[in-house]
Amino acid sequence: MLRGRRAEREVVERLLARARDGRSGVLVVRGEAGIGKTALLEHARDAAAGYRVERATGVESEMEFAFAGLHQLCAPLLDRLGALPEPQQAALGVALGRRAGDPPDRFLVGLAVLGLLAEAAEERPLLCLVDDAQWLDAASVQILAFVARRVEAEQVVLVFALRDPGPDRGGAELLAGLPELRLNGLGEADARALLAAAVRAPLDERVRDRIIAEARGNPLALLELPHGAEPAAPAELAGGFALPAASAELAGGFALPDALGVPRRVEESFERRSGSLPADTQLLLLVAAAEPVGDAALLWRAAEHLGIGTEAALPAEAAGLLEIGTRVRFSHPLVRSAVYRAAGPWDRRRAHGRWPRPPTRTPTPTAAPGTARRPCSAPTRRSPRSWSARPAGPARAAGWPRRPRSWNERWR
Repeated sequence: MLRGRRAEREVVERLLARARDGRSGVLVVRGEAGIGKTALLEHARDAAAGYRVERATGVESEMEFAFAGLHQLCAPLLDRLGALPEPQQAALGVALGRRAGDPPDRFLVGLAVLGLLAEAAEERPLLCLVDDAQWLDAASVQILAFVARRVEAEQVVLVFALRDPGPDRGGAELLAGLPELRLNGLGEADARALLAAAVRAPLDERVRDRIIAEARGNPLALLELPHGAEPAAPAELAGGFALPAASAELAGGFALPDALGVPRRVEESFERRSGSLPADTQLLLLVAAAEPVGDAALLWRAAEHLGIGTEAALPAEAAGLLEIGTRVRFSHPLVRSAVYRAAGPWDRRRAHGRWPRPPTRTPTPTAAPGTARRPCSAPTRRSPRSWSARPAGPARAAGWPRRPRSWNERWR
């Protein structure tokens, strides 16, 4: 349940109602990390009765791979690709790695995505949810912004969640000018109610006021900061209220941060919680953070390649960081970023299956299928044994698609 977001819920619900009547709509939800953007997208999904729902999530580690975000959104719709004109089929097919060819005209790719969404909406309205859009690759943002400015009567709704402030790189600025909804902090009454649900122990009024002031109405901060406090001895507060260790730490240990410090402190809380888990659990979290699609079968194949058993997921689930069913879901996008940023380069390479390589000769875009890269004739100082003997890595062994190393240069 979303607390204190009645007006925001109504904006989303009106957008969905208009699309049912045949008018497409677009909304860019902006706000700081933890302010409730993902929760509002989940509300949109729950309110979209009768809709087909597709979604994509920006992943920081994939920002340099052209069309990676577009692939997430469009892959489930590609059974309708044959309904598009041949030039559009070819352009989108090359962009998504289904065909060989020269880099496609992005105008044709945009028209193809617009047509694909319209085709999917012929049977029933289509809701496209794009979370963490600040981490989408620039090519995907360009295409989705192109589509968002041209949907009219296709019964398509596009909702983007965009963090402020976003990263310096990427293409999130291309969404400027689209209809926006900015999320601010909760009011005091809603913040108190949320804090009461998060901290069951009785709180001295001064302690409660201090926590609410420091969270600045950020819902995730109100939920997570009590869990992220360092253990301390129970403290007796004014009025005779006894607090458990975490709440006692909150009572006196917080310094008033600036507004931008709240999301970072929440992320640090997630880092501490994940860092206290067993080593295999931490590595499993990292593999899940590096894989944006959320396919549980792929995750378990990669885990098996790394020698990680299914029991490694239990501590992460018990800590409220991850859920693994038919899909893999982090409790919040900040968990993914906290896990990924806290990992060292070696562990990241293990998770991605990216091994350092010496300089290679990259095939041209028109090279024949199956053309292999030619390694150096001898190992470099950084390579203790032949690179051809290097294992392909857990992600590749699990069946995750090989990303062409030359795509970044091709799409610039």
